[in-house]
Amino acid sequence: MAHKKGAGSSRNGRESHSKRLGIKVFGGQQAIAGNILVRQRGTKHHPDKGVGIGKDHTLFALVDGTVIFKKKQDNKSYVSILPAEVVTEVVEKAAPVAEATAKKAPVKKAAKPAAETDATAE
Repeated sequence: MAHKKGAGSSRNGRESHSKRLGIKVFGGQQAIAGNILVRQRGTKHHPDKGVGIGKDHTLFALVDGTVIFKKKQDNKSYVSILPAEVVTEVVEKAAPVAEATAKKAPVKKAAKPAAETDATAE
């Protein structure tokens, strides 16, 4: 029998690369549609409104907005997105009121006679 190991044998070399799992966008942060929110094995976090789930249980944003993590009555963690459209719609409704009052000001009417007086002065 041989008393030495054969060449090429090794007990090392079985380390695997890290999978970079975990939460990628935390609660309160802004997310764009398509952003990955959570990479996970299994459903540690479940999708709620505005969030989709991939075949490897990755949670991703379906709409633009603010990320919210919460636990429901079943004690499971759910990830949802509060859409950014809600905030922009309120701003858009307030803006036309200011524009309507600006249109009522007779700025253009005063400018026309001034142009006529310049033409007659020459």
